[in-house]
Amino acid sequence: MFNIKLNTKDSQSGKIVYNAGIVHNIVALAVAEVEGAVLVQGKKNGISLYLEKDGIYVDVSVTVKYGYNVPELAYRIQQSVKQSVENMTKYKVAEVDVHIRDVVFVDAPVPEKETEEEVAEDTQTKPSEN
Repeated sequence: MFNIKLNTKDSQSGKIVYNAGIVHNIVALAVAEVEGAVLVQGKKNGISLYLEKDGIYVDVSVTVKYGYNVPELAYRIQQSVKQSVENMTKYKVAEVDVHIRDVVFVDAPVPEKETEEEVAEDTQTKPSEN
């Protein structure tokens, strides 16, 4: 669980406590805003968070849709995550590492697999060359 204190200079004292799940969801939303990238599905949905004294370290694993510029997409993910987390929680983001796990061909035609019967029919109907 992450802790942050607010109002340290005022006469009021108190703190706001963010559950790690909240920051995790903010990162997930930030990645979803970037067109062409999809979070890797798995145990933690491709997101790892580490809280250090100098800020939050974020690891994001994504798949990229075919046709997008990978370095530009990774940069946009970094900016989106940094901006969203810092604006919504007032935490400082020290580093955002983006791991490209796969490239997905969304609109590519899927070749149909021939069944053994179709292959047998094709070989029987073709005249033999002698």
